[in-house]
Amino acid sequence: MIEKAEILVEALPYIRRFYQKTVVIKYGGHAMVADALKESFAQDIVLMKYIGMHPVVVHGGGPQIGKMLERIGKKSDFRAGMRVTDADTMDIVEMVLAGKINKEIVSLINRHGGKAVGLSGKDGQLIEARKLHLFRYQGDDQPPEIIDIGLVGEVHRIHTEILRTLGNSDMIPIIAPVGVGENGETYNINADLVAGRIASALQAKKLLLMTDVQGVMDAQGELISSLTIAEAADLIQDEVLRGGMIPKVQCAIDAVQGGAEKVHIIDGRVPHAILLEIFTDAGIGTQIVTH
Repeated sequence: MIEKAEILVEALPYIRRFYQKTVVIKYGGHAMVADALKESFAQDIVLMKYIGMHPVVVHGGGPQIGKMLERIGKKSDFRAGMRVTDADTMDIVEMVLAGKINKEIVSLINRHGGKAVGLSGKDGQLIEARKLHLFRYQGDDQPPEIIDIGLVGEVHRIHTEILRTLGNSDMIPIIAPVGVGENGETYNINADLVAGRIASALQAKKLLLMTDVQGVMDAQGELISSLTIAEAADLIQDEVLRGGMIPKVQCAIDAVQGGAEKVHIIDGRVPHAILLEIFTDAGIGTQIVTH
């Protein structure tokens, strides 16, 4: 019993510090698949809301989209790590993200006592998007190759009105990373990038990026607990980071530069990873800060 009391005492200053503050959580990876981790995630989000914080959840869904495309006999094609998205694929992407996964997360949180509401970037013009253009370097004396990956977008602007309205109520926004173009076209957008831009737009106290690794590793494979923007940029420049960690760290750098106070890259395979990061002295994963 004393140990439980000590845990609450350790959490008290963090509860006070984050009261009425916005925390954006990018939910993805193994934490979206394993039943026990899904339950602990929902409990963490509900607890945050009950003690006076304003959690905003942005979710991914790449593997689920891939499975649905496979079921209907449509092959997934990737260029530079991005899913090539034609009009038919975009219909499936929107159906899986905004229709299936989003509502499953809403239901899960509501079942644990929260009041979640599902949104896509189309709702309230939340995510204004434009087509993402990719270029491949072909040498100093050649123009770059333009890679057309279809209806894949980047965030042009976040309209925060609906999120601020929900944040001031007892509702928890759950956002599917689907954006709308100036002519009404629908775009598939990387969930990390959406979470980063929303964190910047809301001037969030924290952005948490849930992954399937411990955090950012150095050249020797050791976990780095804290990085400045400059140190994080050096890791990318020196090619210490590889694969999917590069866009996550770049997203973290952009979010902090855009106004988010801190970004944390945490291991979503750890039960109650969100609570361990926010409410304990040690925390987990890697934090990225201004300096």
